[in-house]
Amino acid sequence: MTPQNLALWLPKPGTRFEVGHPPYTPPGPGEVVVRVRAVSVNPIDGLPGIGYRLALPWLRFPAIIGSDVAGEVVETGAGVGRLQVGDRVLGMAVGVEKDRNRAAEGAFQRYVVLVEHMVSPIPDDLPFEQACVLPLALSTAATGLFQPDHLGLPLPTLNPSERGETVLIWGGSTSVGSNAIQLARAAGYRVIATCSPHNFGYLRSLGAAAAIDRTAPDAVGRLRAALGDDVLAGAYAIGSGSLAPTLAVASTASGPRRLTSAQPTAAIRLQLLARRRRGVHTTGVWGGTLRNNAVGPSIYAHYLPAALASGTYRAAPEAVVVGDGLEQIPVALDRLRHGVSAQKLVVRL
Repeated sequence: MTPQNLALWLPKPGTRFEVGHPPYTPPGPGEVVVRVRAVSVNPIDGLPGIGYRLALPWLRFPAIIGSDVAGEVVETGAGVGRLQVGDRVLGMAVGVEKDRNRAAEGAFQRYVVLVEHMVSPIPDDLPFEQACVLPLALSTAATGLFQPDHLGLPLPTLNPSERGETVLIWGGSTSVGSNAIQLARAAGYRVIATCSPHNFGYLRSLGAAAAIDRTAPDAVGRLRAALGDDVLAGAYAIGSGSLAPTLAVASTASGPRRLTSAQPTAAIRLQLLARRRRGVHTTGVWGGTLRNNAVGPSIYAHYLPAALASGTYRAAPEAVVVGDGLEQIPVALDRLRHGVSAQKLVVRL
C-alpha cells in the first residue's frame, strides 16, 4: 500500500507556504526514502521573494524546500547496502540543488527522497529533534574545511593526531561554526573562534582552545595574540561582518593564507575577489557541493556514524522545538528571522 505523503509547498517566491498532498516518490538507484520525524530550519528556507531569485535562480516552483531531516528509512533503492529499512537516520535533503531540483527531495514533507551517501545512521539515544540540527550546517562546515577548492584540510578521524597548527573560525556559536569547531578538532587542529562572551563556555565544550569576543574593538588583536606563533592552517568566516576581520588576521599570519566564507552571495564574491590582492586565497562556500565529491561520503558514511555512536561528535547546537506539524515551519522561520544564538529551531512531524 503506497504511503500517503504530506508536504509544505512554496507556490512561488514571496508567497505563503501551503500544506498539500504530493505523491509518494519511491527511491531510485543510490537513494532512500525516509519517514521524516523532525526538521530544522535555516535562513535560506525563509528568504524573501527576491532572495530566492538571487540565491536559487534555477529552482522550479511550486517547490518543497528545506535541507535538515531526521527519521526512519522506509524504502531503499537499487545499490543501497549500507542502510536498511527501519534505520534511524539523519540526512541532508538536496532538492533545491541545481542538479537535483525536484520537490521529492525537499525536507519539508512526510516522506523525503535522500541521496544514500548524504545519510548517516544515528544512535538510539539521540532524539530525532536533536539529530536534525546537523545536516546543512555540518555539510557547510565540511565543505569549507575539507574540499580542495576551499581550505583543503585533511579529513576528520575518530583518533586524530595533533598537527601543531591552528584553524580560525569567526562565528563559532553559529550552527556552521559549532560543526566547524568539532570537525577541525577531529582533523587534529587547534581551534580559536569568536562568539559573544556568554557563549565562551559553549565553544570550549566543543573543543575550541580559545574563545574571543567578536564584539570587542580589539578582536583582531586578540585573535592574533591567541594565534601566537602558530601556523594558521586556514580561516573560516561565518556570519554577517565576518569577512573583513577574519581577513585581517589571515593576511598577517604564517601559513598557507587560505580563507573561506560561508556567505556566497554576489556581494561577498566581489569582496573575496578584491581581497586576493592582499595575498589571501579566498573562496565562498556553497554547502551542498560535497554531495558530488569525496567529502560527502567521507563525512556521512565513514566518519559521522561512528563519531556519533562513540560520543566523540556532538549534535550541536541545541535544538529548540517550536511545535508539531508542517504548519509550524513558517512559525519557526519567523522566529529565526529575529535571531537565535547557539540554538537551532526544530519542528516535529
